[in-house]
Amino acid sequence: MGESAMIAAMQSTPSERQGSIDALAVAAGLLAFALHAVFAGRYDIFRDELYFIACGWHPAFGYADQPPVVPLLAAAFYGLGHSVWMLRLPTSLAPGVLAWLAVRFARLLGGGGVAASLAALSVTIAPMLMGMEATLNTTAFDPLAWTAIAWCLVRGLRNGDLRALLAAGVIAGIDFEIKYALVLWGAGLVVGLALTAERTLLTRRQLWWGVALAAGIGAPSVAWQALHGFPFLELAHAARAKNTDIPAPAFVLNQVLVMSPLLAPVWISGLVAPFHMESLRPVRFLSIAFLASTALVLATHGKDYYLAACFPVMFIVGAVGLAHALDGSLGRTILATGAVGALAFSAAVSPLALPVLPVPALRSYVQALPVQPQQQERSFHGTVLPQVFADQLGWRDFAAQVRDAWRRIPASERGRTAIKADNYGEAAAVEVYGRQDGLPPPLSGHNQYFLWGLRGQDPVNLLVIQDHPEALAPFCRETQVLGVTHSPDAMRYENGKAIAFCRGLKVDLRALWPRLKNYN
Repeated sequence: MGESAMIAAMQSTPSERQGSIDALAVAAGLLAFALHAVFAGRYDIFRDELYFIACGWHPAFGYADQPPVVPLLAAAFYGLGHSVWMLRLPTSLAPGVLAWLAVRFARLLGGGGVAASLAALSVTIAPMLMGMEATLNTTAFDPLAWTAIAWCLVRGLRNGDLRALLAAGVIAGIDFEIKYALVLWGAGLVVGLALTAERTLLTRRQLWWGVALAAGIGAPSVAWQALHGFPFLELAHAARAKNTDIPAPAFVLNQVLVMSPLLAPVWISGLVAPFHMESLRPVRFLSIAFLASTALVLATHGKDYYLAACFPVMFIVGAVGLAHALDGSLGRTILATGAVGALAFSAAVSPLALPVLPVPALRSYVQALPVQPQQQERSFHGTVLPQVFADQLGWRDFAAQVRDAWRRIPASERGRTAIKADNYGEAAAVEVYGRQDGLPPPLSGHNQYFLWGLRGQDPVNLLVIQDHPEALAPFCRETQVLGVTHSPDAMRYENGKAIAFCRGLKVDLRALWPRLKNYN
């Protein structure tokens, strides 16, 4: 929408403004969807997407490291032609709906066309949000879900729409079945409400009915976790050792960078404006919720993206605050200049978020960066490309190398041989890409694969993918290296692993299995 149209929208009557805002919402949603849909089919399937497909092929109420919705979506959409683009269709739609909602939310807070446009732009081009929604993953839906929950709560407060409180509960329950991180935002919202006059919302019967709905929707996954000894809690504990310890100042600075420095005034306005702008005072609880969630992420040494889903709400509130503060021709010029600058910055860094460049160009781009992306896990060190791209580029090579090694095993031995992978990415690559080559279901002690056990197999031999094949000596009568993993742009630690044939197991694999458990 051009500047003149924005001004006209602000000066129109409420009914006319409502119509123009609706048109803006649709346009913003379509543009955000198109941004992701255009690039969704580039590169290949991400490590976690392969794992989700494999999990979805074994439907359950939960899995060791995630609730059931994303695996079921992955298996369903991958089944529609084995297309990377189709696999990612849900996460191409999510940012489109978020942009639409940003416009509607800004309108609910009293913002006009300028505020709504700035809100939609911010949630669409923030680099971290673009990257979160680039693959089908459990975090991709949190920005939309958390924003929708906040929107429903504000509707309940401002419009007396008590049905919105029930809707908030349904959204929360579904999001909990996508990723357990909803607890982070839920805790923040409780703190925000408790510390403001809006605590009266906590006395509304409809809110507690919404909580009951959320609990009911999330109950099957919790029950599954309980029946399996709460493996997710073990995984969460292990993550603290896996994640890089990042000091609080560096964490905050990184948030500014990954959300775009030029968009920082928008979300900072979202923190500040409700405390001095009368019309936004009722949503102070959202600003406090953001701060409480930040404190919780810092206290638990979480990764930078753990907080990312909180930012759309701050962008929306902040857009309304900025548009109010910068009213007038000079103010609109400042906002327009800032928006153009933010677009330019996001375009410049978009290769770090979306697969917009061919791989050779991406490699050159990353190596030329003056500041390298912050490493969130110790195991990422030494890999040239960002992990989200490196883990999309080597898995077909990996599966082909395992297949070639498998075919070197005498045919008479294959029926008594199982394939054991080091981690769920390797196992899922073999499972998804090796099916057509007749490879058996792979085994692994990592996460959900541990719970699947031997998968109906009782092998006397193993084809093992791991470092240091000499470590197999105590378990194998004879070890023969049949191949070595390699793909030029894959994660560094996935290259150079031996694909070794362990002929004649010296141990009962069923008895050994509990020692192979690897929850991380």
